[in-house]
Amino acid sequence: MKDLLYLKDDQIKDCIQLLLYAYRETFTDPGEVLKKKSLGPAHFRALNLIESNEGISVSELIYKLKIKKQSLNRVLRDLKRFKMIKQIKDQVDTRRKLIYLDYEGKKIYGQAFESQRKRIFNALKDSDPGSVIKFKEVLKKIINGKK
Repeated sequence: MKDLLYLKDDQIKDCIQLLLYAYRETFTDPGEVLKKKSLGPAHFRALNLIESNEGISVSELIYKLKIKKQSLNRVLRDLKRFKMIKQIKDQVDTRRKLIYLDYEGKKIYGQAFESQRKRIFNALKDSDPGSVIKFKEVLKKIINGKK
C-alpha cells in the first residue's frame, strides 16, 4: 500500500493542474499565428485533426472533437471561407463529405505546429528516455481510461 501514496487526492489534484497548465501553454503558443487569420482554438483543433486524418468525414470529426454538429459547422464554414479546407464528396457514399487541408490550411497548421513543436521538443529533449516513454504511456492511459 505504501507504493500507492502518490495516488492521494492532493497528488491527483496537482497532476490535473499540471495537465491544465501544460495544455494551456501548449495551445497558447500558436495563438499569434491563428489570430492573424481571426482563428481560435476550435479552428486549430479541427485543423489538427484534419491534418492527421486526411479525408476524415464530418461525422468522424464531430466524434473525435466531441462537439455538436452546429459548432463544427461554424468552424468548417470559417475554414472554407479562408480557403484552408476542401470538402469532397465520398466516391463510395456521395452523402458523406470528406475533409482535406488545402494549401492555406497546411501552411497555417504548419506555422502553428512549429510554435508548439519547440516547446514539446525541448521538454522531451531535456528528459531522460525512460521518463518520456512512461509519460507517453500515462497520457495514453488518461486518454483511453475509464471515467
